[in-house]
Amino acid sequence: MHLSTYKDIIDLMELNGTRKCLDRLKQFYPNTSERTLGSIYAQEYQKKMKKCHHKYYTHNAKKRLYLKYMDGVADRHDGKVLVRLGQQIGMAPALLARLILEYHLLQTEYTGDVGPPRQVISNLMKNTTQITDPNLAIEVHMCVVTDEVYGPYVDTVKHSIGLEYEYILANELKKRNLAYLDEDQLRARGYDKTPDAKLEVPIAVNGHVVNWIESKASFGDEDSHRGYLKDQFWSYWNRFGPGLVIYWFGFIEELDSNTEKGILLMDHFPTNIVTMTSSSSTST
Repeated sequence: MHLSTYKDIIDLMELNGTRKCLDRLKQFYPNTSERTLGSIYAQEYQKKMKKCHHKYYTHNAKKRLYLKYMDGVADRHDGKVLVRLGQQIGMAPALLARLILEYHLLQTEYTGDVGPPRQVISNLMKNTTQITDPNLAIEVHMCVVTDEVYGPYVDTVKHSIGLEYEYILANELKKRNLAYLDEDQLRARGYDKTPDAKLEVPIAVNGHVVNWIESKASFGDEDSHRGYLKDQFWSYWNRFGPGLVIYWFGFIEELDSNTEKGILLMDHFPTNIVTMTSSSSTST
């Protein structure tokens, strides 16, 4: 996807926490998959949250929000006080629920300046029946099931999709009889940062040597790709040499600028590859 197309899609998006705008986008971009549009939407919404929600994480801001929540619960018992509050301040429901839950625990179950451990809050977000306050339990649950970008349910879906495409990658490698080591095998050998597949014998793709392949079940935008380069891809390059990154939901084509340096980008498993034992391309 060209950068200009990507920017046009962003301009048409309504970043209000719901994916309703995707139906309209599909009319303008019928050849763009729903998963691609959904990935772009989630990334842009997360950027928006990072820019605006940090102001609510001071103690005084948390206190003000908590008091608004308490007033809302006292007035109505429909379980949607936090959802409405999130809409008013432009904050994702699950993020707001986590903030209110943390402040509530600090007031009721923890003393001093040290709040509850992050894992405790994460566990309560996953299992709201363990929240002792019944009203808050319902409110947090409603936020979790309403949020389309954040929260444990969304995290589970993302994890499942990631595993799905890792399986697709493994299946493609096996179909072509390409021997490789997976992440678990590499970690067993002492590597800390590992790609999804380290080829036992290098292949060539479009004239470029590939020693490893990384699967990304997401769209490759500028921010995410820059972060992956810094935290993952260059580390793989340092350890294993040149490799291939597959952004299954597409990427901004202008980001494919490191091919000559040893990092190739694609949005599918290569259909034409050259192996050490073949004199010509093999395809399926």
